[in-house]
Amino acid sequence: MKYLKLVFGITLLFLAHLTWAQEGYDITVAKDGSGDFQTIQEAFNSIPDFRKKVTKIHLKPGVYKEKLTLATTKTNVHLIGENAWETVVTYDDFASKKNSYGEEMGTTGSSSFFVFGDGFYAKNITFENSSGPVGQAVAVRVDGDKVVFQNCRFLGFQDTLYPHGKDSRQYYKDCYIEGTVDFIFGWSTAVFDNCEIFSKEGGSYITAASTDKKSLHGFVFINCKLTGNAAEKSVYLGRPWRDYAQTVFIKCEMGEHIIPEGWHNWGKPQAEENSFYAEYESTGPGASPEDRVMWSWQLTSDIGSAYTVKNVLGGEDNWDPMEVIE
Repeated sequence: MKYLKLVFGITLLFLAHLTWAQEGYDITVAKDGSGDFQTIQEAFNSIPDFRKKVTKIHLKPGVYKEKLTLATTKTNVHLIGENAWETVVTYDDFASKKNSYGEEMGTTGSSSFFVFGDGFYAKNITFENSSGPVGQAVAVRVDGDKVVFQNCRFLGFQDTLYPHGKDSRQYYKDCYIEGTVDFIFGWSTAVFDNCEIFSKEGGSYITAASTDKKSLHGFVFINCKLTGNAAEKSVYLGRPWRDYAQTVFIKCEMGEHIIPEGWHNWGKPQAEENSFYAEYESTGPGASPEDRVMWSWQLTSDIGSAYTVKNVLGGEDNWDPMEVIE
């Protein structure tokens, strides 16, 4: 009887693996040893450099404590979980933590996951920096172009999500992002579509864009919900890390934690002239167009309606991230 149970169990595992293979998965990662690899990094390393075809990885539920790097040579990698709440990629470095040479890691060095490869796509996964409220501690830094996250969660405190690459285009669909100070920050052009943006404490800022002067767009939030447990009127929509910062909210619902002035100049009067902070049809208790700072914009319908995913992210190659979404 024990032998029959063993055979039956092995058969079920084989059938489960076969099912995922039939769905087009090239690699399965599972902590329990039932996949091709037990770590995500091993799976990444196994992929041929500059592969033009998609490499599809099935990530089984579990907590994967790994400091990950998706190298520039690992292109068109798709990392697919089954449930974002049960599939967690986490690490606990932070900026002031010392490395093996006794030097502080810095903001970039604190990242739990570095995404350098173009064409990366992640779905149904939580990405976390678990170090807590200890200053800058990045969950994900993204430099690759044409990067898409769908139904993913980004957890941290200060500097949670770092869209870093100046020429990087990123699309976040149906995601949850939480943090405290400047928890979405960087140079990239990024669209956040139908995402929940959760502020964990007051006296903070949601965004800190450092948009390059030559870029047409910075951060664009479309149909997002701004929520949080921060006190009423205690959170700014953003402040300019660099003088040409761009952040736009299109048809977003804003909670009562948003400060009526909306935006802060970070003590940089010149940024008031060069940055572009704008809204179109904001709703909710945090939407106070008449109280916003004089150097921000309330867009007209012809301009506001032009902020579409395709218009913002298309670029010269006419990229459409919706073609990646499953």
